[in-house]
Amino acid sequence: MVNAAQPIWTNAQSQPDAVALRIDGVEWSFRDLRDASAAWGARLAGAGVAPGERVLLAAGTQAEWVFAYHGILAIGAIAVTVNPGSTRGELRYFLEDSGAVLALAGDSTQAHLEEAGEELGVPVWNLNESAAPVTESDLPRSVEPGDGACIMYTSGTTGQPKGAQLTHHGIRGSARSISEALGLTSDDHFGSALPLFHVFGQVTIIRTAYELGIPVTLMTKFDAAALLETAARHGVTLLAGVPTMWNAMSNVGPEVDSLDLSRLRLAISGGAGLPTEVASRFEERYGCEVLAGYGLTETAGVGACPPLDAPHKPQSAGIAWPGAELAILDTEHRQLPPGSIGEIAVRSDMCFKNYWNRPEATAKAWHEDWFLTGDLGRMDDEGHLWVVDRIKDLIIRGGYNVYPKELEEILYSHPDVLEAAVVGVPDERLGEEIAAVVVLREGRDFDVAGMQAWMSERVAAYKTPRIYQVVAELPRGSTGKILKREIDRSVVDAEGLRTARTSKPVPTT
Repeated sequence: MVNAAQPIWTNAQSQPDAVALRIDGVEWSFRDLRDASAAWGARLAGAGVAPGERVLLAAGTQAEWVFAYHGILAIGAIAVTVNPGSTRGELRYFLEDSGAVLALAGDSTQAHLEEAGEELGVPVWNLNESAAPVTESDLPRSVEPGDGACIMYTSGTTGQPKGAQLTHHGIRGSARSISEALGLTSDDHFGSALPLFHVFGQVTIIRTAYELGIPVTLMTKFDAAALLETAARHGVTLLAGVPTMWNAMSNVGPEVDSLDLSRLRLAISGGAGLPTEVASRFEERYGCEVLAGYGLTETAGVGACPPLDAPHKPQSAGIAWPGAELAILDTEHRQLPPGSIGEIAVRSDMCFKNYWNRPEATAKAWHEDWFLTGDLGRMDDEGHLWVVDRIKDLIIRGGYNVYPKELEEILYSHPDVLEAAVVGVPDERLGEEIAAVVVLREGRDFDVAGMQAWMSERVAAYKTPRIYQVVAELPRGSTGKILKREIDRSVVDAEGLRTARTSKPVPTT
């Protein structure tokens, strides 16, 4: 049976009373999960939702989200999982673009979805109106490996967001690949405060856990101390999060120092590049290794991961996940030799089927059977990957390429800096100038001349930021990821503190 919901039924048969899901302390067994998912599947099918039709799911982390999601998959329909923080206009766009025949709303999205649904003629149900139990069920239905399971919308850094359609085979394959790479066993236990609409929470955590039959403990809202306390109380072995979460947990107060985290063996980081300094602080404080891998929505979370059975290479995202291949391509899509910087490409049958109703965008994202990620990277001769930056984040200053991620790594190691983001701002002479937007640690003052001197000791002159802006916080998405696209470059340019610059921004030799 290929259906991605099948493991729910399998685990309910083999270990019905085992804990499958825990949210803010409330537990559901695999039997509970199967019965609730079957009830949702029967309700949806009874309303006329057919295989291949789309059902939009817009709610925060709650058990009903998990039940309805698996009910959608079980009947062969496609779950369109979207950010519950979306505006009314965004929800309308998702409904219309996906061609959803029904929308399921949480309390926070009900009003906006009803307004959008009324305009488009799409009915809206509230997730908290539980489906009636069923005594018999023919679920999950059989599907083809290439049938769509879910659609997740990309962030839309340019133009409207695109819906990446993942298949049943893809997300089940991803779960098995992740399980193998992380050496998961039946004794493991996932914990996280990540949202479920995103590939990290939905596939890397939920789908992987249920493929193996292990519990997932979730929090509806991230709180650094509370997540650590939850992990200690329930014996979590794998904690998943994004860099801002590890940073927050590394800097939480002493009230967590007495927690017993002896079962915590791995912290899995994704969603954005993890600064080395942040990883080191977390590992030193909690004695738990942080694995900073690489994956995308379009690859069902698959990409690279540091190997568990070999020494890690500094700042490397590791080697290809099982069942995937990596390559570095030039602008003509030719493979580059080890050490060269180019576009990262992924080849795997777990990759997405298409961008929904976007044939041109889909074609552009592929070269033969390689998915073009839009990220810059390099590999060594042993297959280890280093993610250099997003192609779109590259700063070209006076004709020279500057990679923001490299500078952010250095800024995070400064004793006064809590968080940092490096962006390019327009410059008449150089094309772009380098700006660093920083959040300071509590009680610290900013000395622009001192920072300039400190950076100049660590990077070449042409890569040293010339504009610094101190802010109270950096913009974040719902996963906690820092959103550089939300940084107003004109404000940084107008209000940032400037330093003197050399007349020729060229590297010294």
